[in-house]
Amino acid sequence: MKWKDWVHVTKLDPDKQLRPGDIDAIAASGTDALMLSGTLNVTEENLAALLKQVKAYDLPLVMEPAGPEAVLTKGIDYVFVPSVLNTTDVQWIVGKHRAWVQMQSGKIPWEYIVPEAYIVLNPNSSVGKVTRAVCDLKADEVAAYATVADHYFHFPIIYLEYSGTFGNPEVVKAASEAVDKAILYYGGGINSAEKAAQMGKYADTIVVGNAVYDQGAGVLKATVDAVQ
Repeated sequence: MKWKDWVHVTKLDPDKQLRPGDIDAIAASGTDALMLSGTLNVTEENLAALLKQVKAYDLPLVMEPAGPEAVLTKGIDYVFVPSVLNTTDVQWIVGKHRAWVQMQSGKIPWEYIVPEAYIVLNPNSSVGKVTRAVCDLKADEVAAYATVADHYFHFPIIYLEYSGTFGNPEVVKAASEAVDKAILYYGGGINSAEKAAQMGKYADTIVVGNAVYDQGAGVLKATVDAVQ
């Protein structure tokens, strides 16, 4: 199954600790892929440690870097690289990316790189604060960003990031109706089958992260069943 066909992705944070047995439960849940991603305190060391934990399982692995200083490509199936469209700081759109290319001296496996257009919608989240995102957007504004990402910049993924809080389904619906070719990802506050199903009506792919740490990996199976 290629990334365009995924409907459920589990996001694992290198800065957080999984309980014993969680990886087994995650792998058995039916989730389509694992995304190694975090905003704060992400290092090559804790990324490598997390990769070591999960690489034995037969699941696609995605690295989603928070910055150019900690990016894994070996042992990873895809690198999803975000550009935050609603930031006030251009480094989160293209500056970090230029720095990464320079740091790698151009030796980047581009066939594994997938650009993401991020629209960050939780002002209280770490990613919202770090990227200085303008989060108080109306549905039509989010839809306009999604249209620009899809039709103008041709991003293959548009990611609505509510990061830790459950978002507004009407906003997700508006973005979904604006998107033609891109795959629409939704992440934020999905901790039940009901919430997974609600956002799964509009998003092509839902991402579940905090619930794994807050409620245990057992909650994951219910969210998978709700969208598959």
